[in-house]
Amino acid sequence: MNHPPRTTPRVLIVGAGPTGLALAIELGHRSIPCLVIERNARVGHAPRAKTTNVRTREHLRRWGIASKLREASPLGVDYPSNVLFVTRLAGYELARFENAMYCAPGKNPMYSEHAQWVPQYTVEEVMREHAVSLPGVEIRFNCELLGFEQGDTVSARVKDLEAGTETVIVADFLVGADGARSAVRDAIGAKMEGTYGLSRNYNVVFRAPGLDKAHQHGPAIMYWQVNAEVPSLIGPMDTGDRWFFMPTAVPENVKFQAADAAPLIRRATGIDLPYEILSSDEWVASKLLANRYRQGRVFLAGDACHLHPPFGGYGMNMGIADGVDLGWKLAAVLQGWGGGRLLDSYELERRPVHQFVLDEATANHSTLSNQLVQNGLEDDSAAGAQARADIGARVMATKLREFNTLGVVKGYRYVASPIIAGEEGPEPQADFLNYLPSARPGSIAPHAWLHDGRSLYDTFGAGFTLLVTDGSQDSAVEGVQAAARACQLPLTLSLAPRGSVAALYGARYALIRPDQHVAWRGDSLPSDVMSLLARVSGRAGE
Repeated sequence: MNHPPRTTPRVLIVGAGPTGLALAIELGHRSIPCLVIERNARVGHAPRAKTTNVRTREHLRRWGIASKLREASPLGVDYPSNVLFVTRLAGYELARFENAMYCAPGKNPMYSEHAQWVPQYTVEEVMREHAVSLPGVEIRFNCELLGFEQGDTVSARVKDLEAGTETVIVADFLVGADGARSAVRDAIGAKMEGTYGLSRNYNVVFRAPGLDKAHQHGPAIMYWQVNAEVPSLIGPMDTGDRWFFMPTAVPENVKFQAADAAPLIRRATGIDLPYEILSSDEWVASKLLANRYRQGRVFLAGDACHLHPPFGGYGMNMGIADGVDLGWKLAAVLQGWGGGRLLDSYELERRPVHQFVLDEATANHSTLSNQLVQNGLEDDSAAGAQARADIGARVMATKLREFNTLGVVKGYRYVASPIIAGEEGPEPQADFLNYLPSARPGSIAPHAWLHDGRSLYDTFGAGFTLLVTDGSQDSAVEGVQAAARACQLPLTLSLAPRGSVAALYGARYALIRPDQHVAWRGDSLPSDVMSLLARVSGRAGE
């Protein structure tokens, strides 16, 4: 009897989208062999995500590829990231948000990297190129997961869809980053819970030379068209005059084919140009969360365990953050310095963040162009002008939380995590808009620019970092270093220059995790350093 050939990566990742690629990169940077399989070719015009937010770009900086994505920007990083609300491209302006999503280049004290308006497929290309450059990372396209069994390892059957051959892959862990229709989720019996079908919408990608000059509103990344005829979003997407068009909240009894798209764009914009349709597909906005993210050695990440409306630009970015969180934890366990609680903490930390972001995205979805339409909005009269002013004011009041979201992007924290040395007292109230940097354990480490031009984040290591905010080194610090060596925990010492960093962190010392979250802080180092290191590395009680 012929047995399928076997390969043995440490981690098998199902899905080569941004989540799977982030996980592969995180593992590759830590010298953990992994295999990514993807049943598709991951090519096409579909826009998917278009906002790479500041937190994702900070991870790209940590991986050394932030500049590569910047260079790959099809519209250029200086293209204004404005969002405009108009009746039509050929009509009246209602409201505008400048520097939406924080895409403007330049140094901001709150973050080390500005956001970027760039198609998801470009982000994937940059990430994929980097992933395969790392030793031990392999990606196989047109390769489908058939099933798996787990015990002391995970044994998965996969099929090469081009050759028709099957292979058995034996790995220590398997991660389902295989999207909304996740086969891995089904295989472990996890269920998506929440609300399906908040709205029906269409994605259309088209080419329209001259459209950017055919209206008077100026450049923007997104134009919300508020009219009774075709409420929709439209905006530039790529070089070659490629744009996206999104009719929103389409009634159930309304269907259209690709051939209907060009006339619909003309009606929506009021601009008569030749529109070449490149792709068109229907999508449904939902609010869904998996009831669990793990079974034994198998985990879920990205859209496989959370789905929400794409308003606020959170989806791809949240999946990348999943890959980062799970990646360093799997690496720690496989390298022997991380314990079982580290893996338990993945769902305990990420699920509340997912719920928070799902609520934000759903709140944003509650006000689409469809809900803003008002009688007489396009009339050239005093009543029409008043209607437009009223809607503009409503837009500024209700949509601010969608385009100015630093409090969501960087303000979340991991609460009640078994690997965080938490502090007493009530947790600060989350604020979607006003991000107040905090070194309270569980938070993303506050950012600062150093006088030599570096980011404080650039001084952090690939493992844990002991940040000394007053820049002094003493025997107590040396004791922490010795304890870390004794338990093989990778630790970098960062001596911050005297100045504002101490005030920013509110303590003399801070222990920073590999994902740049604060694990512990204090004005003096604990007498039992080994207990602290055991807790933050998930080995407490083992």
